[in-house]
Amino acid sequence: MRFDIITIFPGFFAGIFEHGIVRRAQAEGLVSIGVHDLRNFTHDRHRTVDDRPFGGGEGMVLKPEPLAGALEALGVGTKVRDQKEPAHGNATPIVILLSAQGKPFTQAVARELAKVERVVLVCGRYEGVDERINELYCDMELSIGDYVLSGGELAAAVVVDTVMRLVPGVLGNEASGEFESFGVADTEIGTDEEGVPRSQHGSGGLLDYPQFTRPPEFRGLAAPQVLMNGDHQQIRRWRRRQQLRKTLRNRPDLLEQATLSDEDRRTLEELRNEGAK
Repeated sequence: MRFDIITIFPGFFAGIFEHGIVRRAQAEGLVSIGVHDLRNFTHDRHRTVDDRPFGGGEGMVLKPEPLAGALEALGVGTKVRDQKEPAHGNATPIVILLSAQGKPFTQAVARELAKVERVVLVCGRYEGVDERINELYCDMELSIGDYVLSGGELAAAVVVDTVMRLVPGVLGNEASGEFESFGVADTEIGTDEEGVPRSQHGSGGLLDYPQFTRPPEFRGLAAPQVLMNGDHQQIRRWRRRQQLRKTLRNRPDLLEQATLSDEDRRTLEELRNEGAK
């Protein structure tokens, strides 16, 4: 899989992709990342990438000409499909504008992006990007949260990390990308390991359950005994209850779309009666 990032601060990414899973994925040839300096596509001696917004207002807006030049150099045509020769392979890329006005970036979106061969990420700055770039070149506009960043560079790093770990072969255990917070529904899970408690089967987007490890007691707090008794059925039930408890407490909005069994609904009613404490 190939990621291309267009930014006015290419140095931002100098170290961020040189650690952990992202570094290993690149070293093994599973993922490649190209960072492109938007100023290289300007044509004036000041390398100008921004200008004042039409209609007045605070701040500056990224100009369309350098962004169009950068995208076309990467083989991106406009939406009328004047497709250029791709700069890296023959795959037509998905072009994403990172913006506070975009639709939410979720694990479900990440799973869809992990199926494509190339993703081009356009990092907004200042007051944003000339909207004509969005209309002419971009396939989607994404926001990583309901807050405003100084630019799209942090958002680009989040998207790359989230999507990359879902690419086949990147994680050492393929189940790691399925059995976790915002996990897929039971029918969509493609991996399993016999004998291991899978309380997240059918989770359909709930948060993960709390985890514990050695020592059994730490500063007066003991790990739950149920996790150490070897009874996988009890462990499944405990983990599922804790999963529902944490989702109810921290992200109750997720319950509206979650895939819940009758037992889950009974458990939620009990937790609500307890105050989810």
